[in-house]
Amino acid sequence: MNSSLRLGWRTLWRDLRAGELRLLIVAVVLAVAALTAVGFFADRLKGGLQRDARQLLGGDAVLTSDNPTPAAFIARAQALGLESTTTYGFPTMARASDAQGGASKLVSLKAVTAGYPLRGNVQVAASSEGKGAVTREVPAPGEVWVDPPLLDALGLKIGDTLLLGDAGLRVSRVITLEPDRGGGFASFSPRVMLNQADVARTALVQPASRVSYRFAVAGSDRAVKAFSDETDASLKKGELRGARLESLESGRPEMRQTLDRAEKFLNLVALLAALLSAVAVALAARGFAASHLDDCAMLRVLGQSQRTIAGAYAFEFAIVGLVASGLGVAIGFGVHYAFVLLLAGLVETALPAPTLWPVAFGLGMGLVLLFTFGLPPVLQLAKVPPLRVIRRDVGGLKPASLAVLGIGAAGFVAMLLAASSDLKLGLIAVGGFAGAVAVFAVLSWVAVKVLRRSVNETTAPRWLVLATRQISARPAYAVVQVSALAVGLLALVLLVLLRTDLVASWRKATPPDAPNRFVINVMPDQSEAFQKSLRDGGVSNFDWYPMIRGRLVAINDKPVTPDDYTEDRAKRLVDREFNLSNSAEAPPHNGITAGAWTPGAKDEVSVEEGLAETLGLKLGDTLRFDIGGMQNDAHITSLRKVDWGSLHANFFVMYTVASLPDVPVTYMGAFRAPETPGFDNALVRTYPNVTNVDMSATIGQVQRVLDQVIRAVEFLFGFTLAAGLVVLFAAVTATREERAREFAVMRAVGARASLLRQVQRAELVGVGLLAGFLASIAASAIGWGLARYVFDFSWTASPLVPLAGAAAGAVLALAAGWWGLREVLNRPVVDTLRRAAE
Repeated sequence: MNSSLRLGWRTLWRDLRAGELRLLIVAVVLAVAALTAVGFFADRLKGGLQRDARQLLGGDAVLTSDNPTPAAFIARAQALGLESTTTYGFPTMARASDAQGGASKLVSLKAVTAGYPLRGNVQVAASSEGKGAVTREVPAPGEVWVDPPLLDALGLKIGDTLLLGDAGLRVSRVITLEPDRGGGFASFSPRVMLNQADVARTALVQPASRVSYRFAVAGSDRAVKAFSDETDASLKKGELRGARLESLESGRPEMRQTLDRAEKFLNLVALLAALLSAVAVALAARGFAASHLDDCAMLRVLGQSQRTIAGAYAFEFAIVGLVASGLGVAIGFGVHYAFVLLLAGLVETALPAPTLWPVAFGLGMGLVLLFTFGLPPVLQLAKVPPLRVIRRDVGGLKPASLAVLGIGAAGFVAMLLAASSDLKLGLIAVGGFAGAVAVFAVLSWVAVKVLRRSVNETTAPRWLVLATRQISARPAYAVVQVSALAVGLLALVLLVLLRTDLVASWRKATPPDAPNRFVINVMPDQSEAFQKSLRDGGVSNFDWYPMIRGRLVAINDKPVTPDDYTEDRAKRLVDREFNLSNSAEAPPHNGITAGAWTPGAKDEVSVEEGLAETLGLKLGDTLRFDIGGMQNDAHITSLRKVDWGSLHANFFVMYTVASLPDVPVTYMGAFRAPETPGFDNALVRTYPNVTNVDMSATIGQVQRVLDQVIRAVEFLFGFTLAAGLVVLFAAVTATREERAREFAVMRAVGARASLLRQVQRAELVGVGLLAGFLASIAASAIGWGLARYVFDFSWTASPLVPLAGAAAGAVLALAAGWWGLREVLNRPVVDTLRRAAE
């Protein structure tokens, strides 16, 4: 063992000085840096979201229900030593006094007591334009705090009286930040916050009122977990109908899809860097082993055992792997701060320190990468026979055994799947690359055979004949070179598509001109007039649909109740009224995924595919809805894909007719408001019963996050681009010594340097064209799979992608060849032949 370590140290320093480990080190550093940069950021972001979830909820756990919280739950929290507070809210109309115009507005009322909120802080200001300041107070009896838009809508100012039911309360503050507001549709109405002591004065809460109660608790993690577990068990037993424990996801649904896609995009780019680095390590290690064959033969002649040589190189690679992985972790840690800056705002406050998991993962990934793809060809050096010293034709490298490669590759793939944080994303990326490599190898072998037969040596130019002979004389090398180049180009083309077409498709999912206003509660006799007001105001494109309240009471003539389902979402859907609609034509922003929409067909409905999956519905099922006391049966004839993030008017269930007679109906619309000052106020004054929901802030937040994530993806793009270029360089230079010997022989028999230069360029261009063409087709297929099954939006590659990819492949192969092989043509013939004879 000591002799192996001593020999390993000597060979390590010699190879470092000679620069023979440079490519291996660069490949490992790039892979580890890309993966750990994303890992550090994701680790800190996860910790920050878990910490800030409590502020977004207003407590450590929140029980939301449609009825006052039972005394048993309150006693349970007290017994566990938890702080608690109860708030409740409901929609109601607020109005100004007749002396101040008498305008009215639907508001979201919230009644609070001292101690609210348990986590986070409310921020208030003394005027609509004032800067918010943190407060631990709550509205005093007789006062209310309101959102600034409500003052504008009602024509009020600080100090004026706001009428709520039978009470008049003075507006004392405006709310600039409410940490536990959440993202439900009702929360988009202007907030009015008052002291619970004033609720009785308003007489707004009656026995049949629909009030939402929130019981928040805070305390030690152990006590909160005990309360949550006991409460969850009680809810599953049905002890409190219509109640649920809230989480971060339910508090911020408008951001969930964007953040999920952001993490997937970053993980995809990091995965590409790791996959490319694996190819680069394999190519570089084989070149490293080939250059050490003669050295090892001499060591065998001098008496070194196979075990000593194998141990020396294993030790050398272990040291290189640890150092390169450590350097990659350090670079990744530094780079992740760029993500923190580029993605500032996803979490409002400073992120917590990262855990040690990204460090351990980075070190493990680097060592697995090097030992899996780098060590197998190097360990063959221990088997080089001493006879190679006098016979150069023996003791060459052989392909690694399938068992060795299979075990190593399985470990590497498992780590990549863990890094992807999404099984589907990992399988498509890793599986797509593995399948592409196999396809590239088969097609390149076929191409080599076809090329040899298609070139007529009697009529073709001399440089083309020699280039064809060069390629066909070493079919195995040609297959490896084309496949490696194609893999590198595959990642580069996929990255370009990711940066351009896929990101553009992502932007289209929430375009800048998306609707930013929702209007509801438009009465049937106001429908035409309201649409005319929109057109007169400059709004030409808008969604306009009837909205009908209905409760699902039976499926296929069988009564349905929440107890029929085990999933919480299914229980909630069955236990509430649906927003139904009708239209003779299918909504243009909904895609039909199954069945067919038949315009004007009576007693037929189209169902959103997610609802159908949750409730176990299928085409042909009969749904019975109770609509205003009247029961209506309809058959499911189509399923629709609805993008709830598009901000268009969407519905779970739609009748395929232009009108539904004899049912109570209101109308809703979605449109992009013009920049005209006073447009919204004019609508409110003309139609005081209509609720106008301004979505501008939500859209702006999603767009800002999208821009930030795209900048982060572009930043990480540099790592993968570098890894791709390393693969190209390694693939082109893998046969440098063989090329040098062949060119030396040609020059010795009279070939001019200009002819050999043409031969080299022709060979590189041909290999690059083929590799680029194959890579572009594979990248288009993998990109489509990622868009369709991972990022959940439609995308189709341009037919020009293969042509552009082939041209790019030729240019990049030429550039890599010029950089890596320029020394071959300039090397003296005598020097090359002397090396070959040694």
